Amino acid sequence: MKTLKLLSVIFLGSMVLTSCVAEVVVEEDVYIEEPVISLNTVLSSYEIWYVDIERTKGTGEIPFLQKAFTVSFRNGTFFANNNLVGLGNNGNGFGLDVGSYDTFRMNLDIAHDIDGVYELEVTQFADDEIEIYDRVTNTSYYLVGYQRNGFDYDQVFYDNIHYFLQEYETWEKIFTSEFGVLNEFDNENYLKFEYFGAGENFKSSEDANGIPINDIFYDYSGHYEINDIINTLDRKTLTLDYDSPDNEFFELSVINDNKIELFHPSSETVYRFVGRGHIQFKSAEKGKPTQNERKRIKKADFMKLTK
Repeated sequence: MKTLKLLSVIFLGSMVLTSCVAEVVVEEDVYIEEPVISLNTVLSSYEIWYVDIERTKGTGEIPFLQKAFTVSFRNGTFFANNNLVGLGNNGNGFGLDVGSYDTFRMNLDIAHDIDGVYELEVTQFADDEIEIYDRVTNTSYYLVGYQRNGFDYDQVFYDNIHYFLQEYETWEKIFTSEFGVLNEFDNENYLKFEYFGAGENFKSSEDANGIPINDIFYDYSGHYEINDIINTLDRKTLTLDYDSPDNEFFELSVINDNKIELFHPSSETVYRFVGRGHIQFKSAEKGKPTQNERKRIKKADFMKLTK
């Protein structure tokens, strides 16, 4: 009887141990950490990814994201809209082909035509929102997904008009209204806007119309500033802060992506300018400021306020 009990205990014990081992194997089979949806599916599920530059975290930067308004991932080709001129039309809305990409699990490798190869990590926060993290620079960019027919290209354009002004080598005056009080700005025929952080970031010239861009001599220089008009989308204010004591204040309207209109309230004169020498950015050296440039700009603004 004791022998039978002992054999029974051994038999039952072996069953329990076998059962435990079986459960461990099942658990190990289930515990493979794979994303429910592949990263490639996530990236291609939206035609346009808007780069929400104000949410960027970290002290470094990914050049091709820092300079882009939108990016797109299409069958291994990486697209970017770095220009406001032609936004919504360039590359059928996707922008320019600027490189290639590949994915593995939640890792994203981008080979940019100019900036080189970046190995990045992607975290999905919502169906339409991802974080792209660069471990080398400890920097994160946040992208929001849209389909082209639901993306407000106009909103992006007007939110970034100061970059639009920088996309031409110069702006030439082509019209001055007959009405309005005579004033010194009547003599200005060219305006040149440079990127923020470039020191004196606008210049003006009284040279005659129609001369080659490289022959223009700029008589005056200073800083410019763009601001919103409350409850108005399609107009901004433009202040030209000359080195001299006088400033010029305008209401700025965009007629198309090659022509602007300036209304001068103090004289009630209307001026129109056309852009000459469009600058196509594949990886912009100018335009949107880098992270470090943005910090310098904020510091300069602070110093200006404390003077």
